[in-house]
Amino acid sequence: MPITARSLKNYQVEVDSHGHHFIVDEPVSVGGDDAGPDPYDILLGALAGCKIITVQMYARRKGWPLEGVQVSMSHNRVHAEDCEDCESETKGKLDLIEVDISFKGDLTGEQVDRLKQISERCPVHKTLTSDTKIKTKLVAS
Repeated sequence: MPITARSLKNYQVEVDSHGHHFIVDEPVSVGGDDAGPDPYDILLGALAGCKIITVQMYARRKGWPLEGVQVSMSHNRVHAEDCEDCESETKGKLDLIEVDISFKGDLTGEQVDRLKQISERCPVHKTLTSDTKIKTKLVAS
C-alpha cells in the first residue's frame, strides 16, 4: 500500500501511512499553522528512527547489552567550498545532516564503534546518500 498525502487548509498536509495518520505543516514564521512537523523534520525523524532500529536489531542479534540509543540531528545548507568533510565535487550549496548518536548499556569501546558504523548502514541513510531518482507522473484527480 502506498503512502498517500492530501492538502488540508493553508500549508497543512495529511499523510496516511498504512493506517497511521499525521499532519505535516510549516512553522508560523513562514506562513504555516505549525500543526505538525515540517517536511525536513519528518525526513530527519525517519533517518533517526531507521538508525536506532537498525542498531537495535544488530545488537540484539549479537547479544550485546544495548539498553538504549539516542540520536540528535540537524539539517544545514552549506557552501561546498566551506565544507571540509564534503567529498562532493558540486559547486554551490549542498545539504549536510549532522548526527549525534549515543548508546546506553555496558558496551565495550569496540562495540560502540561498531554500532556507530552500523547506524550509517541503515536503509534510509543509504537512500539519502545514494543517487536516488524520483519519478513524478500526473494522474487524473
